[in-house]
Amino acid sequence: MERTPIGKLSESIGQKVKIQGWLQKLRDQKRMQFLIMRDRTGLVQVVLEKASNPETAELISGLGTESALTITGMVVGNSIVKLGGVELQLESIEVESNAEIPLPFEPFSNVLPTLDWRQDWRFMDLRRRENLLIFKVQTTAEMAMREYWLQHDFMEIHTPKIVGAPSESGAELFTLEYFDRKAYLAQSPQFYKQMAMASGFERVFEIGPVFRADPSFTSRHMTEFTGVDLEMSWVDSHEDVMAFQERWLQYTYQKVAEKHGEEIQEVFGFEFEVPEVPFPRIPMAEAVEILKQVGYELPPEKKGDIDPGGERALADYVKEKYNHDFLFLTDWPISVRPFYHMRYEDNPKLTRSFDLIAKGLEITTGAQREHRYDVMKKQALEAGLSLEPIQFYLDFMRYGCPPHGGFGLGLSRLLMVMLNLSNVREAVFLFRGPNRLNP
Repeated sequence: MERTPIGKLSESIGQKVKIQGWLQKLRDQKRMQFLIMRDRTGLVQVVLEKASNPETAELISGLGTESALTITGMVVGNSIVKLGGVELQLESIEVESNAEIPLPFEPFSNVLPTLDWRQDWRFMDLRRRENLLIFKVQTTAEMAMREYWLQHDFMEIHTPKIVGAPSESGAELFTLEYFDRKAYLAQSPQFYKQMAMASGFERVFEIGPVFRADPSFTSRHMTEFTGVDLEMSWVDSHEDVMAFQERWLQYTYQKVAEKHGEEIQEVFGFEFEVPEVPFPRIPMAEAVEILKQVGYELPPEKKGDIDPGGERALADYVKEKYNHDFLFLTDWPISVRPFYHMRYEDNPKLTRSFDLIAKGLEITTGAQREHRYDVMKKQALEAGLSLEPIQFYLDFMRYGCPPHGGFGLGLSRLLMVMLNLSNVREAVFLFRGPNRLNP
């Protein structure tokens, strides 16, 4: 007999079925036993009259909650039952794995332990409906991203994660021994995305792991995360990249809303909104003035940059003025941008770059890249870089490289924004941070 998903039992009233899942709750009464069974499609009540099968009743009495079971029985309609108006009259049960008692924690309790404890027992924590929904949304979002890219003639690439030279600053590199020399875990696929532009691929994307040796313990940082990267040729400015990203995100949000909007409302308690385009754009110089107007004082060390509090203050300003959850923060000074960002010809102290702030959280950095070899080499030297380790990268620009730009987005941060999560650790299957290498 084939397995029937619990969520589809209403289509099988009057039929004998097999279900497989977890025992979420057992009510063991004098004459009756009620088992609440769960799989990823839903919940169902299973009923056994003890007198009809004393051996099975005794077996059920010894089960721990969260045991993995296979049950066969007859599906009957019962309007009194809240779980879909159906229940299953038990005929046979097989214990695939009896859960030990007590559990590390009760995943369906109204009171949960700390996030750190739940991370220790992440496989248990992931059984909760909220977490299941997060990763259903992630799956739909990634599929929508790829759909939109393919509709616009992008190709997928997979770049190496063991690299010989840093693609960003050298401050956040994981170093490893690579036979007889030193290598690094990739901080981003930046150099290789640009190689694809020099190769004539014109439009590429990648979804893959990114590594940052950042000793931060904030609610938004990880040492390993999934990066979503794009690069496109023949752009006139970073505006082309921003215009593409906002439409791509709108498409992604629309697909999530269509497939999961009702469940998001039910589980997380808010209406999932698709953002309107265009997103507001604020140049950095204007942003600094806005922060002064609203009374937010940037830390002295953040000259030319904006701290997380400033991002939130700008987001509040944009929400009030434009009723929008997204804003592009543009035209960053060269002092806080990588050497490969293109500069304005009429204002060489500014770069053609942007960050995307969503509900007060920075989720994207992007720019038009410098594609001219002589200019790129000059900017690298000005940034204090040694040319030898990055000569392979500079070579991409020596033999005809088109104007191009792109962005990198953190997938887990996007999920935080989408679902109003308070900590990035909830938005990733397994979190990696300075103090966490297990599970």
